[in-house]
Amino acid sequence: MKKNYDVLIIGTGAAGLYGALQFPENISVLLISKRELSLSNSSLAQGGVAAVLDTISDDYQLHIRDTMTAGKNKNDPAAVEVLVREGPGDVMKIKELGVDFDLDENGDMQKTLEAGHSRHRIVHHKDSTGKAITDALINTVKQRKNIDIYENTLLYKLEKDSGGFAAGFLFENGDSCTSYARYVIMASGGIGRVYKYTTNSAIATGDGITFAHMLGARIKHLSWIQFHPTAFAAEADRERFLISEAVRGEGAYLLNCEGKRFAHLYDERGELAPRDVVSDAIMRESIRTNSENFYLDITYKDPEFLKERFPMIYHKCLEENIDITKDHIPVFPCQHYLMGGIDVDLNARTTVDRLYAAGECSHTGVHGANRLASNSLLEALVFSRRAAQDIIERMKTDDNSSPCPEPVKDDLSGNKLPHGYRTEIRELMQDCHFVIKKPEKVPANLIRAKEILNDLEQGGYEINRDFIEARSLATVAVIVLEEVMKENDTE
Repeated sequence: MKKNYDVLIIGTGAAGLYGALQFPENISVLLISKRELSLSNSSLAQGGVAAVLDTISDDYQLHIRDTMTAGKNKNDPAAVEVLVREGPGDVMKIKELGVDFDLDENGDMQKTLEAGHSRHRIVHHKDSTGKAITDALINTVKQRKNIDIYENTLLYKLEKDSGGFAAGFLFENGDSCTSYARYVIMASGGIGRVYKYTTNSAIATGDGITFAHMLGARIKHLSWIQFHPTAFAAEADRERFLISEAVRGEGAYLLNCEGKRFAHLYDERGELAPRDVVSDAIMRESIRTNSENFYLDITYKDPEFLKERFPMIYHKCLEENIDITKDHIPVFPCQHYLMGGIDVDLNARTTVDRLYAAGECSHTGVHGANRLASNSLLEALVFSRRAAQDIIERMKTDDNSSPCPEPVKDDLSGNKLPHGYRTEIRELMQDCHFVIKKPEKVPANLIRAKEILNDLEQGGYEINRDFIEARSLATVAVIVLEEVMKENDTE
């Protein structure tokens, strides 16, 4: 690993990869992947990318309205405007980079409908759009001579001076090193592992948010967490695979334990209401029926259509002995997406100079209190590009004359981490801040989360993956529950 880089990007989902590709060859970029390049929340995204690509049957104002409505009008209107108007250009750009979007009989990108959208505007690659996008971006990134990539590399420190950042990295073999970067784009993904069950990948422990918080960056609306209504209900797995919004978009019925449709009883939009509304309906119906058994039924559709439209879901369900062409799919809400995060402006700048954030770890304001389906990949593309463009402009007038500090060798040894902290944090969060909130439990759970975090910060523990992730989960839990406490106090 080189000692010095112009830009350090933490995370290799859509935001990290697409952001890296914006830099010209004279700007050196270090791209850090916590695990293998292909493992990210972006790669798990199924439904697609929402974009107004047909201004005859759709228009920007409709997409803006749908986004604001889903977000309970708590969105930042300026950010939504940027997302919707600039997003189509980025979608066309990744298509040029090799993303194999499904085409209709006229050779145009096929558009589907998802909950909360008033028009068919979601372009997709079957039911594995995120993987198609990240695979294409990875292939392109690997061809760029100015981009160094390190996989299975853990960020263990991020310190700032007036000229940039000293970053410490821990490798899979136990070695460590320090590099210096003048700018950092945090694209580290979400916080899913702070919950007992999540659709997120195993790496989603809130590390980037924690490091930004430790640097003094403003963290905003971290308690705005989206719970997807239709995760596959597999008891054995903490990571639950998603039954895409698009399945309901294609006409799947949501059934209770009695085999009856019920979503329309809670909202006139029925199965196509926004995610938070459907999740809330399931939880209330669960209380009413005293059952957690819920199902999606799309068996009335042509079997070949289902296999062609949802091949990944079809095969994943088969592995669980569910044939979606014949069987009802067991589903239940679980943690899915974070609307809050590291607060940024329209150029993805955080409140810490030279630190940027993009993708799920950031709070751009586009999602408001509830993300509209398929806006997340669009946000990752638009704002990572804007971050890179802003850095490129700043570097034109940057004073790079000051020498970079010499890397130091950190002592990462320490005490052994107690077992069970991460599990306890998950139980605390699941207990009080799930779909139907339990404000009366927040004070005691916050006290315990603070106790765990204090021990992690003061315990002199060995710096390794377990410690970094435990500290991140505890930090996230404390920030979320403190925010909830303040909200409860003002109500």
